Amino acid sequence: MKFKRSVKCSAKFATKHKKQQLKKILVEYGKVCNFFIEYFWNTEIPSKSKLLKNIVDLPKENTWLSAALRQIAAREAIDMIQAVKQRWKDKPNKIKMPIHKGKRMLVSSTVANLQPSKDSTFDAWLHLSSIGNKVIIDIPIKYHKQFNKWNTKGKRLNSYIITNDYIQFSFEIEVESKKTSGKMIGIDTGIKALASTSGGKQFGKDVGKHIEKIKRCKHGSKNQKSRRNGLKQYINETVKEVISEDIRLIVVEKLNNLNHKTKFKRRLNKNIRRSLGIWNYRYWLTRLKQATEINRISFRSVLPYYTSQRCPKCGHIERRNRKKEVFRCLKCDHSENADVNAATNILQRFLQGSYGILYGNCLPQQATNLKNLIY
Repeated sequence: MKFKRSVKCSAKFATKHKKQQLKKILVEYGKVCNFFIEYFWNTEIPSKSKLLKNIVDLPKENTWLSAALRQIAAREAIDMIQAVKQRWKDKPNKIKMPIHKGKRMLVSSTVANLQPSKDSTFDAWLHLSSIGNKVIIDIPIKYHKQFNKWNTKGKRLNSYIITNDYIQFSFEIEVESKKTSGKMIGIDTGIKALASTSGGKQFGKDVGKHIEKIKRCKHGSKNQKSRRNGLKQYINETVKEVISEDIRLIVVEKLNNLNHKTKFKRRLNKNIRRSLGIWNYRYWLTRLKQATEINRISFRSVLPYYTSQRCPKCGHIERRNRKKEVFRCLKCDHSENADVNAATNILQRFLQGSYGILYGNCLPQQATNLKNLIY
């Protein structure tokens, strides 16, 4: 099984002249990207293999970029168009032509090549050539702990994301197949406790304190940025705690577009929505998924409807079953922590679904005994 990881190395060691050259290249690259976006927007988008000379040379008269870099810009333009159309496929009226801001570019080995340093000042040089206008740049690179970790465990790919501030490297890591033994847990994510599991445990109970500290900071201030980094570090530590157990399957809720603009039919007030924006649910799930990949744990998601209102013992669904942090079924009187109860429902929903058979599926009538089967 293979997965990819990326790390960023700072470009701050480049001279002022090189930074100016790099900025000039990025701006020109953005202009060419936007040219291709406009060209492909109202026409049939060709496959990347069909980006031949007749297409690549279209902006030739108005740019000094080389054919290699123009072809890369055309490919990125296609990716940007497809991403926008895929994102708003259910709401076509919201589709707008994307704009490349000229702040980054993705290049391959035809343009960039990482070369080892000949002295001890830097670890390597990123050699950029075939840019056009006889421009050649060597950007000094210093490795760090995360780069060395993935460089040791995996294979570095010959593709790079270049910006004014950093160079992003990609690695392909190969691990053994997914685990076939161990616990199966559902995880309910919240602001009171970052992770509540179907096994009855709660991790990250101080996440609310971190969120409140960020809310007290002035928006955009250095202090707020520092607090946000502290929250991310806390999330990273919580992920390690969750993954530390012997687990073979983790199931979470599939919550999309959860941010400060989320209203949920106007049931959430402005203060709670602001907390959701700071909470960074997407970062938490991304870090959790990345940890499952390297630890060979299966990671799945289910729809979130009624997970906080359903009783996992009798299946009764009622809004009044939950009161703040306590769940008590009005039909069978089953009671436990509300977030733990939701986590149990999340796991049950997956195991009783069409893919649950791969993990030891149980029949719906066996749902009351499910907890005894998986822990």
